Amino acid sequence: MPPTSARVPGPASASATASSSATAAVAAPGADGAGPPGRRPDPGDRPARSGGRTPRIAALASVVVLGSLMTVLDTTVVNVALNRLSTDFHAPLAAIQWVVTGYTLALAAVIPLTAWAIGRFGTKRLYLLAIGAFALGSALAGLAWNTESLIAFRVLQGLAGGAVSPVGMTILIRASDPAHRGRIMSILGIPVLVGPLIGPVLGGYLVDQVSWRWIFLINIPIGLLTLLLGARLFPRDTPQPTRRLDVPGLLTLSPGLALLIYGLSTGAERHAFTSPAALLPTLLGAVLVAAFVVRALTAAEPLLDLRLLRHRPFGTAVATLALFTGGYFGSMLLLPLYYQVVRGQSATGAGLLGIPQVLATGITMQFAGRLGDKVAPGRLVPTGVALAATGFLTFTTQVAADTPYAVLMAALAVMGVGVGMTIMPTMAAATRRIDGDRIPAASTTLTIVPQLASSVGGALMSVLLAGAMADRLPGSLSGGLEAVHALPAAAVRPLAPQLADAFQHTYGWAVALVALAVLPALLLPRRR
Repeated sequence: MPPTSARVPGPASASATASSSATAAVAAPGADGAGPPGRRPDPGDRPARSGGRTPRIAALASVVVLGSLMTVLDTTVVNVALNRLSTDFHAPLAAIQWVVTGYTLALAAVIPLTAWAIGRFGTKRLYLLAIGAFALGSALAGLAWNTESLIAFRVLQGLAGGAVSPVGMTILIRASDPAHRGRIMSILGIPVLVGPLIGPVLGGYLVDQVSWRWIFLINIPIGLLTLLLGARLFPRDTPQPTRRLDVPGLLTLSPGLALLIYGLSTGAERHAFTSPAALLPTLLGAVLVAAFVVRALTAAEPLLDLRLLRHRPFGTAVATLALFTGGYFGSMLLLPLYYQVVRGQSATGAGLLGIPQVLATGITMQFAGRLGDKVAPGRLVPTGVALAATGFLTFTTQVAADTPYAVLMAALAVMGVGVGMTIMPTMAAATRRIDGDRIPAASTTLTIVPQLASSVGGALMSVLLAGAMADRLPGSLSGGLEAVHALPAAAVRPLAPQLADAFQHTYGWAVALVALAVLPALLLPRRR
């Protein structure tokens, strides 16, 4: 989605998780259908020859879609609950957004481990372990007692959820024809369509009528059903370790990014970047990220092979995804907040208002995955980016306290079509000209970038919104969202124009990031 992903898209942010995880499927050994050298062939590895569709693949795909749907639902329902979580825990937006950012950073941390873990444990065993751990994390999140405990349990969910789609898609790709990779990618688009469609509405209902805790507890029965089907349908495979794990790279990338985002967020929130609470984590995070880059450029088997960025089609695809998902998925975190804080909608109402955008994205994604097999990405992707930026800009200029909802939803639907034309074709095209033995490293890098970009984008937009609100509200409300929540509804309504202006200002930055993505997109291959 991204930005799941997440991600994330009021509701559409979930595709940051699901869509970016799709390409991770080929990161695992043997994901191209052949398996690693020396591995005994498994019946599930035999490719299908009828367009990649057989009854066996349909059965495997049903489990993959169900598992991915669980992680997508978890992202979309949380987005509409942020306003209630901020109220119940008396937490500012800069703090409560870590419920989403911590989750996506954890997703990004575990994705590079997937290829190694598949070789170490096997696909079936690893998939069932990931589903079980995700269900456990969901149960704990539903029992959280404060912001800190909820963030911690969300990180546990992310560590488990990051392996669900890549491992499941590895099983699916091994059993399918590699020539139809665009169609295989579109299969994972099903949760991106269904999850964001029902997730915000279901989450809104649970938040409004039951309890926010049930947005996490609902994952438990889905997880148990997925475990049962996976244990029965997935083929057995023999673990065959193929490479060493880059532990130094693992211990520098995700912690470095987390510290860097935390430091910058703290500095922006307090308007004091030089204070020890902001400066120290920022510097430490920058040092760790720099150490990771050096490691990635020099190690024989790095966690992420950044040397692949020298390959023009791959490098331009990564740049396109980074800018696009950072601006789009990061900003969509704020959409339910706009509807609830400025327009006075309930969580359920905010979810319903996102349906046109979700439908446009999901339906277009189904066609774009197949179209990407026929049309050069240098022609398809720039069109998608331009369309998304146009719809996003139209929406941003109309953000106000009393804009007709039909206008906002129409603009977001146009943006959704552009999103559907951009993400999947870019990811599918990036690995087509990569040598077979470099596909695992390439797809891992391509998968983690949208997750990291959506994490950074979400934190950035939350901080920008908090600052914009502080600048536009009276001094007594300098606490931003937390201070607004403390007011009665009658006192909030007169502040709606100022609040809407703060959202519009923040969205302007996001539009700029999305529009910039057209520059690297124009450098993608213009021939099939």
